[in-house]
Amino acid sequence: METMTKDKTCAKCKYWDNQNGGDSGQCRRSSPQAVVFKVDSEMEYKSVFPNTNSTDWCGEFEEK
Repeated sequence: METMTKDKTCAKCKYWDNQNGGDSGQCRRSSPQAVVFKVDSEMEYKSVFPNTNSTDWCGEFEEK
């Protein structure tokens, strides 16, 4: 079994989108996910990419 290292983090993955230059960004590996939430008495629907930190990692890493 391979051990995850600091070399395979979101910041170094080709699917990670860091638009603000900070330590957080969006994983663009898959299409946006639908999110439903209630605001006051109405339901709102939105689609979003998962937010991740630059040091996060997953099993689908691909080098930039």
